Amino acid sequence: MIFKSVKLVKALSIVPITALIMSSSFMTLANAETSTIATSHEHMEKGGGSHEMMDSMKTGMETMQNMEMSGDVDKDFAMMMKMHHQQALDMAKMEIAHGKSPEMKAMAKKIMSAQKKEIAQFDKWLAKQK
Repeated sequence: MIFKSVKLVKALSIVPITALIMSSSFMTLANAETSTIATSHEHMEKGGGSHEMMDSMKTGMETMQNMEMSGDVDKDFAMMMKMHHQQALDMAKMEIAHGKSPEMKAMAKKIMSAQKKEIAQFDKWLAKQK
């Protein structure tokens, strides 16, 4: 009986140690994430347009997540891809307005041209589905 009690005490003593280790790990992860977020925000503040680009992406992602699905895979694909391409247009506009690299600005202009055409195709297809 005493042997069982000793085993129980040993087993129960592991619980607080495990909890301490887990909470320590969690705090380390939380601090690392907070540090990464702070660094990311500092970087965005320094570069003109970066903050707006991130806000645009967040808004676009929220809109896509809140879209009501029709149950028709083709229609849902077209609706979501249209939004995805619109986000690319928004980002490209910000690159053109705030970017410094001629190569990236040229890429943004190509993206705008291609995405506008594809959005028009999605719109045309979606109009036929009503």
